[in-house]
Amino acid sequence: MDMRRHPVLALLSLVLAGCGVAPDNREPVARATPTTSTGANWEKPQARQCVAELGSAGADFAPLADRYYGAGCSALDSVQLERVGGDLGPLTVTNLGPLACPLANTFSAWARYGVDRAARQILGSPLVRIETMGSYSCRNVAGTGRLSAHSRAEAIDVSAFVLADGRRISLVSGWNGSEQERAFLRTIHRSACKRFGTVLGPDYNAAHRDHLHLELGSGSFCR
Repeated sequence: MDMRRHPVLALLSLVLAGCGVAPDNREPVARATPTTSTGANWEKPQARQCVAELGSAGADFAPLADRYYGAGCSALDSVQLERVGGDLGPLTVTNLGPLACPLANTFSAWARYGVDRAARQILGSPLVRIETMGSYSCRNVAGTGRLSAHSRAEAIDVSAFVLADGRRISLVSGWNGSEQERAFLRTIHRSACKRFGTVLGPDYNAAHRDHLHLELGSGSFCR
């Protein structure tokens, strides 16, 4: 762990695009603009423990300052995650914004033990990259007035996986693709359901045909 990348007491404060994320057909964007930014309270024992665990797992990340965006949207105790640890080396993660530290830890473990190992066992090649559609976005759950977990940086949308042999397995084409692709994607979907509070995939509805929605929470909603 390179402490220059993520010293707990010397935080990096990023200027975030926040709610300027372009609308898509998954969830409507809530109206909000960045308002206040404060120093993240990394003195809290649970927050310090979280970043310590993330670093021990081999992740490359930077703690971020807390940010409030208005309209109920915020990114608190969050990190900027670039790579997670794998059995054979680091695994790159693309397109992430602020990510709540507890979610980053759960995602890191899933990537290593659920995805990388399944890729080697089922597809015969190690994982090198996970592609996402992002994490933080100030928006509502589709069809409701309720804020999405994305509005708290507590959800990730995962769209594809790149292997060491160059193959790219995407949700949009692989979910009903070859036998190996189907087996791999359904295996990692089941693995995600054991770790995250909410997991939504292509079988849930058309809005999730191209990604896995992974969300923190105490429940167990797996579709």
